[in-house]
Amino acid sequence: MVPTLALLGFYEGGQAVRVWAAHDPSWVAWVKAGTHAPDPAQKAALFQIRDDLWLLMAGLLGLTLVARRLRWGLRAWRGVVVITYPNGRQVKAPPGATVLDASRSADIPHASICGGQGRCSTCRIRVSEGDSQTPPPSPDEVEVLHRVGAGANVRLACQFRPLGPVSVMPLLPANAEAKDGFARPAIFQGAEREIAILFADIRGFTKLSEHKLPYDIVFMLNRYFAEMGAAVEEAGGRVDKFMGDGVMALFGLEGTAQDACLQALAAAKDMVRRLEGLNQALAHDLPEPLRIGIGVHCGPAIVGEMGYGATLGLTAIGDAVNTASRLEAMCKPYQCQLVVSRHAAERSGLDLSMYPKHSLEIRGRVDALAAYTVARADEFFGVPHAGSAL
Repeated sequence: MVPTLALLGFYEGGQAVRVWAAHDPSWVAWVKAGTHAPDPAQKAALFQIRDDLWLLMAGLLGLTLVARRLRWGLRAWRGVVVITYPNGRQVKAPPGATVLDASRSADIPHASICGGQGRCSTCRIRVSEGDSQTPPPSPDEVEVLHRVGAGANVRLACQFRPLGPVSVMPLLPANAEAKDGFARPAIFQGAEREIAILFADIRGFTKLSEHKLPYDIVFMLNRYFAEMGAAVEEAGGRVDKFMGDGVMALFGLEGTAQDACLQALAAAKDMVRRLEGLNQALAHDLPEPLRIGIGVHCGPAIVGEMGYGATLGLTAIGDAVNTASRLEAMCKPYQCQLVVSRHAAERSGLDLSMYPKHSLEIRGRVDALAAYTVARADEFFGVPHAGSAL
């Protein structure tokens, strides 16, 4: 409204001047004298200044266009550096430009909380190819990378000035926060570890939920997940994810393989115990008690922070993870609550020879897998309750 009202005021003022000039011709001379209106010679000088300014502006614009052409020519003479990003996109940058400059010039989102001052480390990247032509990091950059525990071939995008073609991968999402610049355990950056993996699933849940209202199903699952998650955490594990009515948990991310297996078995025992309590609490709402199947396996897996955006989280992938999932599925044909691979049992140091031993054909594996079946995991021999000393 401000420009509109200003124009209306200008118009009203002009109308008032027109009326006053028509009624009193001497008023016009009085206004000119009071405002020191320029004479014809002064008017001509002012118009000349205006024309000169127009010429100056046109000249500066022309010089700008010429300078751009010169810059393009200089770049062509000096050559360009091709920077390849994970999605295959390539950006051409002049030698001496930082990777962060290249990202910004190409409108590629790139985290940089400190604005490219080399302090926050949120712009850090991994140089996957072309690092032979990489200038060594400065002492300040080395200090920042050491502070966050950066791995091999990791650089700060705001300090890294490639001299030749390189392939880079930003290690933090574009919406990274200041807290992401602090040191984190090395396992978040990716590592191969021998861990214990536990999968648990409610038996016959689809049939159980057929005649339930959505609100009742959500309420029941949240209660179930709360109990299972507490059992995992009290045993020393980490809930990786909830999948439908299933649970995946990891053990031994920072300890030994023996501790990991003992923790996983303790969590399995406590999960069944907690499920019994949940069945009692929901006895009036369930047509039949909830039943659970649990699979535990131990083996090497790639552990690291994976995902995108809000789904980014610490997880594990590998044959050991798939095997644990297959073992959980074997609970149904063997009518038991727990299936433990022989390798996990041996790693735990427990003697499970009193339980039935089977040679299982696991989908995706060439060789059969030896495993023990436990009918009632809450009475599992030799395993402490979750939270107790191992």
